[in-house]
Amino acid sequence: MLSKGSDPVASFERFAEEANMAKKCEKISLGRGQGPKAEIMINENLNRGGWVLLMNCHLAVSWMPKLEAIVEQIDDTKHRDFRLWLTSTPNPHFPVSILQNSVKMTLEPPSGLKSNVLQTYEALSPEEFDECTKPETYKKLLFGFCFFHAIVQDRRKFGPIGWNIPYAFTNEDLIVSRRQLKKFVEAYDDVPFEVLNMLGAQINYGGRVTQTQDIRLIRTILESFINTDILTEGHKFSESGIYYSLAPGDKEDYLDYIKTLPLNPDPEAFGLHDNA
Repeated sequence: MLSKGSDPVASFERFAEEANMAKKCEKISLGRGQGPKAEIMINENLNRGGWVLLMNCHLAVSWMPKLEAIVEQIDDTKHRDFRLWLTSTPNPHFPVSILQNSVKMTLEPPSGLKSNVLQTYEALSPEEFDECTKPETYKKLLFGFCFFHAIVQDRRKFGPIGWNIPYAFTNEDLIVSRRQLKKFVEAYDDVPFEVLNMLGAQINYGGRVTQTQDIRLIRTILESFINTDILTEGHKFSESGIYYSLAPGDKEDYLDYIKTLPLNPDPEAFGLHDNA
């Protein structure tokens, strides 16, 4: 069940990899004319034991009765490794029988600055965290991007003071920014801060932002994290000094620091006045 600001596809692909099913996994985003393709995909994998992911079922309401009939025909005679995965926002037209026969899961972005950054770092694999030819620079800037990601998501709780529109920033925005960061840090002698800020604030995250003031705001927030100062150990992200740039270390060092952060941060963590 999709919630605002979450996209489970990356998590699903990671799980398929861990289950050694990545090569036997097919996915399709539903919409106009995609129903027959999805049906063929399901029938092919029913007997060979593959996985099928049908994304955004709420966009194919008219095809749902057909999907209901397909699901009703799935029994113990089919391959035991077969799995049908569905993603959908809550929808009154989604077949009740499918819901009754399914395991329901929902993936929500964590609420709170501390929880957000903590979940991001816990989800990082050793390769994503360590495999860079310039680990010190990469780790400092990665922390800046992860903190920025948590800030822009958690500003929504301030209502119109945080954003004019509560944008649904997702984990995929951060994943793309992280991959670009690694490439640019490795490719250049000097960190191209201007490029990283432009890609992050105007393309990766900014692609969702529509209000002129919000575009200006997201650019300003990212520039406060992704700049030359962050490479200085102990650089403060806020006036209180609670949030700062760590010395590059192991993943556990970052997790230990994040766990010391306050559960309910003051508005100053977001660059806002106490009255906010």
